[in-house]
Amino acid sequence: MSTTLPRRPAVLASACGGAFALLAAAVAVHGWAPFGFEAAAVRWGAAHRPGWARSTALAVTALGTDVFPYLLALAAGALSVRARRPGTARRVAVVLLAPLVWLLAGQLLRQGLMRAFARPRPPVGYWAFEANGLSFPSGHAFTAALSAGLLAVAVALARPTATRTAAAVAALFTAVIGFTRVFLGVHWPLDVLGGWLLAATWLALGLCLLPRLPSGTAAPTEPATPA
Repeated sequence: MSTTLPRRPAVLASACGGAFALLAAAVAVHGWAPFGFEAAAVRWGAAHRPGWARSTALAVTALGTDVFPYLLALAAGALSVRARRPGTARRVAVVLLAPLVWLLAGQLLRQGLMRAFARPRPPVGYWAFEANGLSFPSGHAFTAALSAGLLAVAVALARPTATRTAAAVAALFTAVIGFTRVFLGVHWPLDVLGGWLLAATWLALGLCLLPRLPSGTAAPTEPATPA
């Protein structure tokens, strides 16, 4: 069974990048201030945040930063090695570390854009915990989406029949992390959307470079089921 990876990742990258640019322009024209629905969403989160919900959201949102996303990237590299079987130790290292390097490069891009846009976070009174940095695009949303996307791509290459399941799990993980950022009062909704669009753009650009990774004998996929 063939994978369902995009056949024209450059087109996907252009579409997502264009959408991100339009979103950034719209927020910039608005003076980087929140739109009405954004302010309402943050207020709703602050008003519906009992202790157990806050603790749960804090535990979940932590998966979008620190070491966990980088472990996902390393897992993606390990699966890619299995799928591509690059042969020599040097080629194995390149394939193993490629997702991690791409994630780190994306972080540099995201941080540069965040500093350039300098959108303020929601007022401190809405925060469920102490947050640092600026707001657009959301770093947690970007990191979660990109790391989960890298792993989903690797699963699709190593085990094509699991492509849809991997994509669904990655999408759910991305959505939940994004929700917690607004629920905890540290990001406006469009910050999260911006993080997702930027991650999709960067992931699609990575797919454009995928054929350049070293490869050897393809790993066998699941055996065919006898008729």
